[in-house]
Amino acid sequence: MKFINIGFGNMVSSLRVVTIVNPDAAPIKRVISDARSKNELIDATCGRKTRAVIVTDSELIILSALQPETLVNRLKSDDLSDDNEESNLYEK
Repeated sequence: MKFINIGFGNMVSSLRVVTIVNPDAAPIKRVISDARSKNELIDATCGRKTRAVIVTDSELIILSALQPETLVNRLKSDDLSDDNEESNLYEK
């Protein structure tokens, strides 16, 4: 299982991430509000401004202070390292 750093030492399983979105749209603000009222919200911003909203396959909503592009790049680099590890296994 691979984890990505979502800021301030907080990690999320890369296999559980469904989407990463910008928090500025009204529908996303409603999703955040609904998740907060149902205790399904994890605030990993450490008091900073929310710059990305991560939705997991278990329907948890995670707030991050990192830009969505940064998180996507971390996911991509994680995927590339997985591909390299798999190709190394087949070469042996």
